[in-house]
Amino acid sequence: LAKAWTEYNRPRALVMVVVQPEERNMYDQHWLCEALKDRHNVTTIRKTLAEIDKEGEILPDGTLLVGGQEISVVYFRAGYAPTDYPSEAEWRARLLMEQSSAVRCPSISYHLAGTKKIQQELAKPNMLEGFLENKEDISKLQKCFAGLWSLEDSDIIRKAIERPELFVMDPQREGGGNNFYGDDVRTNLVRLQKEGTQEDAAYILMQRIFPSVSPTFLVREGICHKDHAISELGVYGAYLRNKEKVIVNEQCGYLMRTKVSSSDEGGVA
Repeated sequence: LAKAWTEYNRPRALVMVVVQPEERNMYDQHWLCEALKDRHNVTTIRKTLAEIDKEGEILPDGTLLVGGQEISVVYFRAGYAPTDYPSEAEWRARLLMEQSSAVRCPSISYHLAGTKKIQQELAKPNMLEGFLENKEDISKLQKCFAGLWSLEDSDIIRKAIERPELFVMDPQREGGGNNFYGDDVRTNLVRLQKEGTQEDAAYILMQRIFPSVSPTFLVREGICHKDHAISELGVYGAYLRNKEKVIVNEQCGYLMRTKVSSSDEGGVA
């Protein structure tokens, strides 16, 4: 974020954190803002999409102003879920930021690459050839892909109704708490088939992954529980470019999430 602010090269410009109206997940956000101030002398402001719609404007040269202050970097901690856009005001705010010359974190193309529908497209045969030339690299990548299918695929729907435990039914959502597992997969697929509406376009079917289970001690409110848990390792990168010039492209950290093996959702990070 500091490097993006430096590349923008306007010392008085601010970094703006886009937040949800009643943000509960704010402590790591404040910690980042403090670090930006202490280490790089970068000032941040926090605004909701509705506030940006009310206070934002773009100058003829593309400069983004919010509350009269120039914004160099827009850091999205909201705007990933449909519930973040309850009215046209929020969509106007998003468009305003995308049309400006402020650096977006993430860019709209990177944001969309994280959605299930784009991942479903990338999993189709011969799609990776558009991005990579080396056949060996393509083969290695494809080996990492779990199965992803649209609900237009009648063969997969039939298999999922027969063996729902092998699939996850996943909507276009960020974070957990929205997926269907087990018998719920069958129930919802049968319901969508009967209704014949456009709602099925909002879902994809994914191959269910079965990670190895480990005995684990979990401490909650001072009480120790022994249980079986599964873990997920996320490896993160930082990437910054200006047109064709790549300025930063590096691995920058990881997060290990663990949950009891009996739970489909939730967990501790």
